[in-house]
Amino acid sequence: MQNEKNQVNVPAEEQDFNEIIKIRREKLAALQSAGKDPYRITKFERTHQSADIFGNFEALENTSVRVAGRLMSKRLMGKAAFAHILDGKGQIQIYLSINDLGEKYTAFKDYDIGDIVGIAGKVFRTRTGEISVHAEDIELLSKSLLPLPEKYHGLKDQDMRYRQRYVDLIVNPEVKNTFVTRSKILSFIRKYLDSLGYLEVDTPVLHTLEIGAAARPFKTHHNALDIDMYLRIETELYLKRLIVGGFEKVYEVGRIFRNEGMDTSHNPEFTSIEMYQAYSDYKDMMDLIEDMYRKLAKEICGSDTVTYQGQEIALGKPWERLTMVEAVKKYAGVDYNTWKDDAAARAVAEEKGVAVPEGKSATKGHVLLAFFDAFVEERLIQPTIVYDYPVENSPLAKRKASDPAFTERFEYFVCAREMGNAFSELNDPIDQRERFVRQVEAKRATGANASVDEDFITALEYGMPPTGGLGLGLDRLVMLLTDSPSIRDVLLFPTMKPKSK
Repeated sequence: MQNEKNQVNVPAEEQDFNEIIKIRREKLAALQSAGKDPYRITKFERTHQSADIFGNFEALENTSVRVAGRLMSKRLMGKAAFAHILDGKGQIQIYLSINDLGEKYTAFKDYDIGDIVGIAGKVFRTRTGEISVHAEDIELLSKSLLPLPEKYHGLKDQDMRYRQRYVDLIVNPEVKNTFVTRSKILSFIRKYLDSLGYLEVDTPVLHTLEIGAAARPFKTHHNALDIDMYLRIETELYLKRLIVGGFEKVYEVGRIFRNEGMDTSHNPEFTSIEMYQAYSDYKDMMDLIEDMYRKLAKEICGSDTVTYQGQEIALGKPWERLTMVEAVKKYAGVDYNTWKDDAAARAVAEEKGVAVPEGKSATKGHVLLAFFDAFVEERLIQPTIVYDYPVENSPLAKRKASDPAFTERFEYFVCAREMGNAFSELNDPIDQRERFVRQVEAKRATGANASVDEDFITALEYGMPPTGGLGLGLDRLVMLLTDSPSIRDVLLFPTMKPKSK
């Protein structure tokens, strides 16, 4: 009576779902009672996957094969049936009959969509022309206790797709292509850098200092040492230590962690690729990134012109290069070179209605950056390199000899999104310490426990050669080359807020 009472308030679809689960568990219990527990099977020897059979049908016709995969469809016709299984390379049709399988055919009729099966049989083509496997034996390898989303609608809820990527990959096969492409992109970049003589290295993820950089770190505690530690927000400082040590070209593919906001282009953990080359500068890095993008696009997309969210992007043409002063003049209509002093710059910002976070303490450099953020970035659709950044926001870049108010730094933009950042690296330990101190003071003013990385300063004091360095976000690059609107679409398991119980 209590059960009936409880069911009154349960939606019909929920009752159906619960009944499906109940029936599937009962089927599993029956198999286990009969000594046929599928979970006890440890291995199934496969000879081919679906794509192998499709690609070599003439050679494989009437040949015995062993295939395995997830049961995605089942059509019973009395003493015979057709089914489709999904493996790592696609789907293939299976023909089954009671004459070939006997009792195993009867058992198959109780299999559920989602079950994992192994099949031995011969390759043939049906009368309708579909390449298939004629089953001579079938084995249940794993029982699916939860039903897959309805066949024709799939898993459409975007939030659920991110939370249950494993289901998303099953019912939306095109999703897998994004992550296959991601792997190919990373493989190409490694080969490209290796071919230029770069050495791939690994540096620590756990740091003992919260440095003065603007990004907020995740904090943890090391019990054995009884010290607080921080997940890294960059790989830069350790890689430059290696340049000091004598490695002349290094790079790292590194997971980065930043305790900050989330949107379509930001996730708390993401992948960066940073590279450093001794005896070079930021202009060498400009040439490298343009060349790499052109070759990468051709390799991955078949063309150095790609489409992103309906916009054609010409990666193969020479990228526009503008100083930040030129970019602000072009898109905001104000000229940095006419600002006599900091007060004049602030007055122009007030006149144009541009908010400057630093307020009354803002310098000309701060105001220039504010104009860039307000007017420029959103206009940079085609690949554009913006260089010579104010020293105020470039604590690790070398000052320009011709104008010490600016640094030899660039960022490059595609589709109104910053894609990477590069410097002629600052190798003056005295200047570096002064900038670190100012950065740490600013961060401590916000309540953070930031410190100067004294060991990095010590490394610079031993001498670092002139060096060019560049960092890029792998995830944003994958978004571009797979036409994905959100960073969550290119992360297998993006960070999600836990659902309440």
